[in-house]
Amino acid sequence: MEYVVKTKGLTKNFGKEKPVTGLDMKIPKGEVYGFLGPNGAGKTTTIRMLLGLMKPTTGTIHIFQKDLRKERVNILKRVGSLVENPSYYPHLTAYENLEALRKILGVPKKKIYEVLEIVRLSDVANKKVKGFSLGMKQRLGIAASLLNNPELLILDEPTNGLDPSGIIEIRQLIKRLPAEYGMTILISSHLLSEIDQMATTVGIVTNGKMIFQDSIEVMRMLSQQKISLKVNNSEQAWRSLLAKGIKADYKDDTVLLSEHSNKKIAEAVRTLVQDGFSIYRVEEEKRSLEDIFLQMTRGGKEG
Repeated sequence: MEYVVKTKGLTKNFGKEKPVTGLDMKIPKGEVYGFLGPNGAGKTTTIRMLLGLMKPTTGTIHIFQKDLRKERVNILKRVGSLVENPSYYPHLTAYENLEALRKILGVPKKKIYEVLEIVRLSDVANKKVKGFSLGMKQRLGIAASLLNNPELLILDEPTNGLDPSGIIEIRQLIKRLPAEYGMTILISSHLLSEIDQMATTVGIVTNGKMIFQDSIEVMRMLSQQKISLKVNNSEQAWRSLLAKGIKADYKDDTVLLSEHSNKKIAEAVRTLVQDGFSIYRVEEEKRSLEDIFLQMTRGGKEG
């Protein structure tokens, strides 16, 4: 597999503080990589190191299979980023803001129209930015990060502070970019629900350490369901199942079946009916991804 970003043992120390410790990150080409963790987990420090804004204490960073220490300028020419709030001149129009940046980057003028089209700001190109909503300003920040036609786009909490419609706009934009422009995207967030809507691969970091890194599908598989049975005399019913060798748990006046094949559920129901219990409800209980994320970042181990 081709990795656009690969870090090995990435560590950053500030005196006794260690915001990032031994981080091994792998971002496959063409993926939307959700970099997820609570606030203060080390996400922004990692991103600053990836962008060459901060030197690692130890460890290596390879972007496009090149060592960032040795080929920083060549690598960063191919990277676009939006870290924290986008900077802009409020008294200038969207077009003029991008023109100022275009001159520095030395890209052709037509690129301005292209990026305004991508972020759907073409109709307000000549409006002053001070009149923009927060979502529009954020989209302008993304437009600026796309001016140099990046192969890797790094977005640090791009939906922070946005209203629901602004969040949906940014989400749709991010999902379009890999398919339409062949970009690889790293997007950081402390909200799993956000990442779940956009990412194809997830890296979860807590206390500066990577605790999970895989496809979103693998993470979803962790949210295994349990079958809950509402019965009369639920504690007795639970003991009755255990006596017959059927695996079950008892919690909050509910019997939970550990094995949930149709055959096992039927067997448990039949056993309880034969033993004279009344079954009121049989339900499937799924653990949400949010629960899994919280358990992981609190240091809980996943089974």
